[in-house]
Amino acid sequence: QVQLVESGGGLVQAGGSLKLSCADSGRASGPYAMGWFRQAPGKEREFVASISWNGITTYYADSAEGRFTISRDRPKYTVFLQMNSLKPEDTAVYYCAAGDLRVGALKVVHWGQGAQVTVSS
Repeated sequence: QVQLVESGGGLVQAGGSLKLSCADSGRASGPYAMGWFRQAPGKEREFVASISWNGITTYYADSAEGRFTISRDRPKYTVFLQMNSLKPEDTAVYYCAAGDLRVGALKVVHWGQGAQVTVSS
């Protein structure tokens, strides 16, 4: 079954870049759309980006568009989130997810454990 493990989180300065990876060790995520969500302390979990099962279509939250890029490597069962021009408000635990795209929204059926991203000002 799908088993998602995030990596690549850490501490970066504002304006810097970071690339998150999410590997499906179960190698069962082929039919799924993939996405990234984040949750800051005291805040609700929010959508960041998603990508269709075939990697053709991507969606971004307004806060991410223009700065973040989601991609996937299907043969390696891995999805990435390249984050550029990071801001302190990007600080959050970032969660990888697998699910189904419904009118641009990702209905999540599998979650990763999360990776901490901290952006210092």
